[in-house]
Amino acid sequence: MNICVFLSAADLDERYTGPAREFAELIGKGGHTLVWGGSESGLMKVVADGVRSAGGRLVGVSVEFLAATARADADELVIAEDLAERKALLLAKSDAIVIMVGGAGTLDEATEILELKKHGKHAKPVVLLNTAGFYDGLKEQFRRMDEEGFLPLPLTELVFFAEDGVGALAYLEESAGVQ
Repeated sequence: MNICVFLSAADLDERYTGPAREFAELIGKGGHTLVWGGSESGLMKVVADGVRSAGGRLVGVSVEFLAATARADADELVIAEDLAERKALLLAKSDAIVIMVGGAGTLDEATEILELKKHGKHAKPVVLLNTAGFYDGLKEQFRRMDEEGFLPLPLTELVFFAEDGVGALAYLEESAGVQ
């Protein structure tokens, strides 16, 4: 399975790097491919390193203005012209999406992926990995949107909230019918 992971390129503390490393190793050991922003910094690097060390493949999709920070040893690296093209390529190259800890860019990617799913533009499973409660507020906001009728499909069909990497990967593999 090609698993797209949206996450931060910032250097963060062990609350986030440890669980990211563990999830990456699960991806690699499971024989899956990481599809990610291609960066060689921050959590993006941690996850790519973990997948690679566990035997997984790396498919990076960077963007022209960040190409200098792209990982040189990716199995495949695509350089998009802009962020919109990058997001479209990440979605096209993936079978499932995981949203990990990140900033405004990660949130932008997450909301676009969910909006496209809401409108039936893809049916790929989407997991929001809530490491260290990072997305508790967003989770509550989505529940409110669901309860108050702002989502055209039930929240459970739009996104799965996982508290750890084991739960995230189990959901993805179950959704994809992987044994």
